[in-house]
Amino acid sequence: MIKKWYFYASLTVITVFLSSGFKPFNLETNPWFLINEEDGTHYLYPSEEQEEYANLNIPYTGNFFIGFKEAIGYRESENKYKKINSLGYMGKYQFGIETLKSVGIYNRSAFLNSPELQEKAFLALLAKNKWELKTEIEKYEGTILNGIQITESGILAAAHLGGAGSVKKYFKHKGKRNFRDAYGSSIRSYMKMFGGYDTSFIIADINAKVKNI
Repeated sequence: MIKKWYFYASLTVITVFLSSGFKPFNLETNPWFLINEEDGTHYLYPSEEQEEYANLNIPYTGNFFIGFKEAIGYRESENKYKKINSLGYMGKYQFGIETLKSVGIYNRSAFLNSPELQEKAFLALLAKNKWELKTEIEKYEGTILNGIQITESGILAAAHLGGAGSVKKYFKHKGKRNFRDAYGSSIRSYMKMFGGYDTSFIIADINAKVKNI
């Protein structure tokens, strides 16, 4: 009986000793990794630095053009290629009929059913607006107007909302003529919301068409 008791006691001591070797006594944590579990989300991504995402399947857009176009697409239609709003504007970037014609698209159905066509139309319109607004971009980029730092991407986004003519008037009147669309979105808000992205690769071209993109 004593031998059995000794055997089991020894076995317990050995088990406790071995298991203690696998316990992390000095666990270090970072405040950006562990958060309050009461909100239902136990973990955040482990870094806010771009290089930390190199081996993760998570997009990091920074100020890259892809971030610019996806942000505008979401604002306009929640990135829905087949969306038509109450005023008849169509697609991911909410093009009107006349704007589509200006970039060489005349088939509404083909446009709505082709994401590739819509992306090319967006690029063509950016090129046209960049040519139309090249003077304003050169003059105002990097300045502060009406409390907003002016950038090329902000100007192009504003033109997408209200047209190049409205943006010219905005600058001519020092930001005091602030165009708003039928849903209340303003040129000023688009300049702020979509400022700071890299649109430098867009080549200004008044004759830009989808077939040339």
